[in-house]
Amino acid sequence: MFDPYRRSVRFIMLVASSTGLLACGSLDSASNRIVGLVTPYKVDIVQGNFVSKEQATLLKPGATRAQVRDILGTPLLMSIFHADQWDYVFTFQRQGLPSQLRKLTVSFKGDVLDRIDTEPMPSEADFVASLDSGRQSRKVPVLELSEESLKQLPVPAKKVDPKPLAPLPTSYPPLEPAPR
Repeated sequence: MFDPYRRSVRFIMLVASSTGLLACGSLDSASNRIVGLVTPYKVDIVQGNFVSKEQATLLKPGATRAQVRDILGTPLLMSIFHADQWDYVFTFQRQGLPSQLRKLTVSFKGDVLDRIDTEPMPSEADFVASLDSGRQSRKVPVLELSEESLKQLPVPAKKVDPKPLAPLPTSYPPLEPAPR
């Protein structure tokens, strides 16, 4: 009497475990497809000193270290082994785009700029345009009123002060007590 019952329980257990194993395999492939569609947000990484073409053209041999620092800012790398060389390095990494790397090296003789080693630098306008590439552009709202809109606005009423302010004092008391 219990033998058919045991067979049916074994059959149900076998079917349930087989279905569970098959479901794990299909769930894994389905989850991989979902993960492929949804990617996490990666923050843009900006490191170093951006040096524009305009700044690089201001550098002239014979400038002092202070003048170079005023134009380019504090260098990213100052080696104790190469005290007469400053390196300005800039990297920019954005998700889905190749990373940008730019270097500018200035060499000094004593306190005077001797040599500038650089690759072509972008202008400030080109750099700003590269920051906005790949992003959706939105319609820019109008920020100024037209002449017709200005005429339609209500004219604010002038406020009349009921009594004038008291004049400012001409002398003030001393801050410290008088010596004795």
